[in-house]
Amino acid sequence: MSMDLAFGGWSGILVLGLYGGLMLAVGLFAFLRHRGVRESLDEYYLGGRGLGAMVLFFTFFATQYSGNTVVGYPPTAYRLGYQYLVSVPFFIMIIMVYLFFAPRLYSLGRRFSLLTPVDWIDLRFRSKRVSVLAAILMLYGLGNYLLEQFVAIGQGVSGLTGGTIPYQVGVIFFIVIMVAYSWLGGMRSVAYTDTIQGLALLFGVFTLLIGSLIYLGGLPSAAATMAANAPQKLGAPTGTALTTWFCLLVLVGIGAAIYPHAFQRIFSARSERTLKRSFIRMAYMPFLTAGVVFMVGIIGISAFPDLTTAQSEQLVGMLANALANQNAFFYWAMVLLFGGVIAAIVSTADSVLLTFSSIISHDLYGRYVAPDASEYRKILVGKLVGVAAVVVLVLIAWYPPGTLYQIFVLKFEVLIQTAPALILGLYWRRLNTQAVFVGMLAGTILAAAFTFAGYRPLGVFSGLWGLSLNLLLCVAGSLLFGASPAQRERAEEIIAFPPQTSAASVG
Repeated sequence: MSMDLAFGGWSGILVLGLYGGLMLAVGLFAFLRHRGVRESLDEYYLGGRGLGAMVLFFTFFATQYSGNTVVGYPPTAYRLGYQYLVSVPFFIMIIMVYLFFAPRLYSLGRRFSLLTPVDWIDLRFRSKRVSVLAAILMLYGLGNYLLEQFVAIGQGVSGLTGGTIPYQVGVIFFIVIMVAYSWLGGMRSVAYTDTIQGLALLFGVFTLLIGSLIYLGGLPSAAATMAANAPQKLGAPTGTALTTWFCLLVLVGIGAAIYPHAFQRIFSARSERTLKRSFIRMAYMPFLTAGVVFMVGIIGISAFPDLTTAQSEQLVGMLANALANQNAFFYWAMVLLFGGVIAAIVSTADSVLLTFSSIISHDLYGRYVAPDASEYRKILVGKLVGVAAVVVLVLIAWYPPGTLYQIFVLKFEVLIQTAPALILGLYWRRLNTQAVFVGMLAGTILAAAFTFAGYRPLGVFSGLWGLSLNLLLCVAGSLLFGASPAQRERAEEIIAFPPQTSAASVG
């Protein structure tokens, strides 16, 4: 998000300072309010499993819609035209995938006190190889995602302040604040700040749309511009574009739903009713967020025609500058918009960091290194390793090399390989543990090889080729060899609904 925002500068510094102070205040509030509560894994990583519908909704919202939604999606809509309407249904797909497994997973999480996605995989398969491989893939994806957010924070701060705050200083400033409030209040701090940042993002998105409609022309004007200069942007996708649509729906729909930090929030809900109520609200957000920024990108076609690809990446900054010059209200609204974008990026980063730490402390350290360690010690190890990971990622983000692009792309491709274990394990009793491991490993290797080779047969993303191989090996292996009697009995006890009486002794 490196753009020269004429309305930024010192007013941007003021807004960012206020955002930073507010985040620290929320962390301190969460710490003081629950100071008498024993710091347990449940309390620190899941907010005591007591998040209400509104807070849970906003923490899901902030997880799914980062600042990139506002800054990155309009330029893509500008370049593709109405073909980019796919950005709305693939967010709908995420909710559909959630509804397929989340209520069932929530019930199991309550019965067996599950804390992380790897916790569920370990309970279901009781295989160190499967659990460790899944943990590695999740940590890789989370570390990758965290690095992207750090780079975006630095570029966003530098752009909003017109370079007054250098890229590196912006990275350090917000990372220190993020680590501080996460360390103080855990999931409660993260969820409360997500609520504030979600409100800021929604305000900014709608202000940008309303201002664009009032001052920069509407959809009819954009349609006339496209009809005259780029009629292909008005048409429906065909051929390869249709394949890309379908691939995005599957890849993003499944991949974003099983993001470890999103997956873990299912366990944080106060009740199953609370979880479903938050999902009902989330069902409207693809239209109110992705749909709105899509329209902003389309309006940009008539407001700033004939931009090159590189120039179009600055579209949101151009629109914001044009609106800021209209009057004082839109000036400060645009400052708040970009402050909200940066806050939304931080809200995504804090969720990722918390889940990263929980997998380290609970799944690796607590399960395999020091099973007898106290919960306090596990949390401390998670915090320290999380800080160490942040330091390493900051060093990489300090001067991000261009060669990291392929590593960025590989995030979804490897994360989606955990889907068969996470989702099929909820329903299929005959799922073979060895087939799950072989499928996950083979799918990861194939996806990584295709990604680094730049090879995309038939236009299908490498992650989906990996997932296809993964599912083939997983399903075929389970049908051919089945589960052992012990594995099947255990699966019956865990996933049978209604719960069997012997299930209380499991886990």
